[in-house]
Parts: sequence; structure tokens; C-alpha cells
Amino acid sequence: MEQSGFFNFLIDHLKLFFTYTAFANFTIGHIIMILIGLVFIYLAIAKDYEPMLLVPIGFGILVGNVPFYPGLKIGVYESGSVMNYLYFGVLNGIYPPLIFLGIGAMTDFSALISNPKLILIGAAAQLGIFGAYAIALFLGFSASEAGAIGIIGGADGPTAIFLSSKLAPELMGAIAVSAYSYMALVPVIQPPIMRLLTTKKERVIRMKPPRQVTKLEKILFPIIGLLLTTFIVPSGMPLLGMLFFGNLLKESGVTRRLADTAKGPMIDIVTILIGLTVGASTQATTFLTAKSIGIFALGAFSFIIATFGGVMFVKILNLFLKEGQKINPLIGNAGVSAVPDSARVSQMVGLEYDKSNHLLMHAMGPNVAGVIGSAVAAGILLSFLS
Repeated sequence: MEQSGFFNFLIDHLKLFFTYTAFANFTIGHIIMILIGLVFIYLAIAKDYEPMLLVPIGFGILVGNVPFYPGLKIGVYESGSVMNYLYFGVLNGIYPPLIFLGIGAMTDFSALISNPKLILIGAAAQLGIFGAYAIALFLGFSASEAGAIGIIGGADGPTAIFLSSKLAPELMGAIAVSAYSYMALVPVIQPPIMRLLTTKKERVIRMKPPRQVTKLEKILFPIIGLLLTTFIVPSGMPLLGMLFFGNLLKESGVTRRLADTAKGPMIDIVTILIGLTVGASTQATTFLTAKSIGIFALGAFSFIIATFGGVMFVKILNLFLKEGQKINPLIGNAGVSAVPDSARVSQMVGLEYDKSNHLLMHAMGPNVAGVIGSAVAAGILLSFLS
């Protein structure tokens, strides 16, 4: 009798223990998301696609999709859990401005300063943002949701997180993962579009070397840039203010330690936190929805439109430029905010047609303009949608 009672006691507790394991709580959705996380990690390690982003996000997807019994306070959406506290910086838009501070501290705006008209390419590439916004409205998304989705076209993960935290926090996981995914796939998505839209003659256009920019110009640029952009779009202050502040730390020459901290340890720490928590927010029970799938499709479309807008704008601009002053349209793709990957794509495709025509320095102009442009676009959307 005693043995029978002990046996029943053991069975009951084993059953209870089983209910708390992942095996008792997993769904097909969890398996799908875990496979997606593994694909992200594979692309980062095997293909070297934005490993600094895809490794934390991919591992975060694994963390977020280990099924658990509700109420244990371990999930990213459970109040009081450690992951929920770390996710606070994403939900409240704290991490993106810190990322922009680091970007500013590591960015050289010389190519843009030496040829200011390249900023127009960065502006033209924002066509993807507003194109996707219009299509999302047409498909039935609310104005706030459409604005948050559209920013994916800027190929700027931190800006996408910042805007979605303000306009559509419930869609942040899908928007953030989509934005970072397409940033990582820049070398795959953009080259076919660039080749399709340009002729062989256009691809071998040689541009004049950028002029030497003075130290005074570099110091004045972030100050003037801040005042010009934020007077027009004050709502972009959190991103633009930190971007230009970081750049002033770099260019002033007297705050080297602060600049080194911003572009080194600080941005690395924030990248880890933002990548891991964004990945963890893709819990299958809340992430795998028809809206999420629609967001991924719209994100791809907006990115294609952005690339199209940048390249076509250069082609149109060349109609008004004299011979010797024309711009190689292959740098039009760099108008998106994926720094420096989209500029490297310009260089890579250009070298396919002329081994001695180096476009990287020229492409960095619209590339850094795209960073400013996406933040301005986010501020515009935030100002009339919030």
C-alpha cells in the first residue's frame, strides 16, 4: 500500500514537472520561429550578412520561442521579468537614440559636405517610406500602423524601432525584425534592381574625386545640420539630436574619449540589448499573425521602391548636369540608411563593369544623407500621426 502511494505521488509530481517544461507548451508556431532564428544565425555566420545584428536577433528569436508555462515571469511580455525590463528600452524608444549617438560618432560626413547635392539622393530614396505608407493604408492598416510599417523602406532598424514604439507598439516585433532583415539582405536585394535600371554606359560614369573638406566645415556641419533639420521637423529631435551630437564629439577633436565610448562600448552594448530583446519579442503566440506576414511583404516592397527612387533620381538629375559633372546612378541605391553596406554595394556593382572605377567614397555621401533622411521622415510621420 505504501509503495502504491509513493508510486502515485511520484507520477503526479512527474506530470506536474512535465507541465512546466517546454515540451508541454510548444506549438508548431514555436518550431517555425526557432527555424527562422537558426536561419538568421546561419546567414550571419556563414554568409557574413550583418552579423552584429543578425546574431543577437537570431539568438533572441530562439530565447523568445522556448515555450514556457504562463506566469513564471520569464517571457519578454511578462511584467516583472528580466527580459521585460530589458525590453523597456525598446518599447519606450530609449535604445534607438543611443544607437544614433554611436552612429554619429563613427560617421564621416566629408563626402556629403564636399558635394551637397548628394543629399538629394538620400531624400529621393525615402520614396520607399511614403510609398509603403500609402500601400499599407490601401490594404487596411490604420494610419499609425501604416506610418510605422513604411519606415522599413528607410533600411534603418533603430529608426523603425523608435517610430513603431510611438505609433504601433503592438507591431514592433514584426517591424523591427523586418527592418533588420532587409538591412542584412542589402547585398542580395539591391544589385538586381540597380542593373535593371541602368545602362552599361551609365554604370561606368566616372565622378570627380571629392574635394578636401576643412576641419571647420566638419565642426560646423553637425551644428548647422541640427538646427536646419530640427527647426523643420522638431519631432525628429531624439534621433537627429543624438546623431549630430555624436558627430560633433568626433569632429571637435577635444572629446575623443567621449566619441570613442559612444562609437565603441556604448553602441556595442545597446546593439546587444536591442538585438536580443527584439528577437525575443517574436514569441510565436503573439508574433505569427496575418499582419506580421503582411508587414514582411510590405517591408520588401518598400525597400525595392527606395532603391528604385534613389537610382532613378540620379538618372533624372543627370539630364540637367553637364558632361564631366554627371553622377554614376549606381550610387543611387546608397540613399537608403543602411550604412555602410549599401555604399559597399555601389562599389561592388561598379567594379563589375570597370575595375578601376571606385564609387565607395562617392556613395558614402547619399548613404549618410539617407541616415539623416530616414530620421527626418520618421519625424514627419510622427508629427502628424501621433
